Amino acid sequence: MGLVEGKVCLVTGGASNPGLGHAIAHKLASEGASVIVTDVDGEGAERTAAEINAQGGQAQAWAQDVTDEALWDETISRIRAEYGKLDALINNAGIAVLKTLPELTLADYNRQLLVNMTSVFLGTQKAVALMRETGVKGSIINMSSVAALVGVPACSAYAAAKGGVIGFTKTVASETAAEGIRCNTIHPGLIDTNMQRQSSVDNPEEYVKLNDAVPMGYMGPPHSIADAALFLVSDLSTYMTGAQMVIDGGLINQ
Repeated sequence: MGLVEGKVCLVTGGASNPGLGHAIAHKLASEGASVIVTDVDGEGAERTAAEINAQGGQAQAWAQDVTDEALWDETISRIRAEYGKLDALINNAGIAVLKTLPELTLADYNRQLLVNMTSVFLGTQKAVALMRETGVKGSIINMSSVAALVGVPACSAYAAAKGGVIGFTKTVASETAAEGIRCNTIHPGLIDTNMQRQSSVDNPEEYVKLNDAVPMGYMGPPHSIADAALFLVSDLSTYMTGAQMVIDGGLINQ
């Protein structure tokens, strides 16, 4: 039996490969979960679900813009109708627009807050409501970043959003702990994903500096984040809420 056998898990931002959501969806399915993969790129989400099903797992894929409240309502309603419960939500969808302060526009700033922070509020609020309705002692994982913990040039808006995720998550954890609903953050460092590869184009000088600063000497694989998500979804972490899991090869120690 897998670590999350019988659990129903929603993973947002699961289309990009290599990507954190893609890796998390695969990991949870391999350990017995029924996984719903969503992404604004519906075709990409379908590819992820098809890979999982071809490997013997259980997955569906739905198109979803995580900044749209109506689509969140639709997604949660569909989960209620088709599965009757939700055991875990992984708020993974996100974007990064890496510009220094003089270059950053208000539109850049607002877009990153909307996708990286507001979507987390919407998803968490809807998921908690369903968990309470069905009496599920669920797990919510909100993806933050090491950029919320240390200063990284050209990441001001991104860091503001990811920093907001920390405070929001801790507050929700306090509000839901007595019901057994857990809410934690994961803070990836430099992980080999499509988003990280794009940052090497957007901000090449800082990218090289950060890579050189990783004490372990290499960029982390997506499965390192997926393993952490598996732990937080599973019953191995039932006494853990409001916590920050930093997975960065020692980067923030520098």
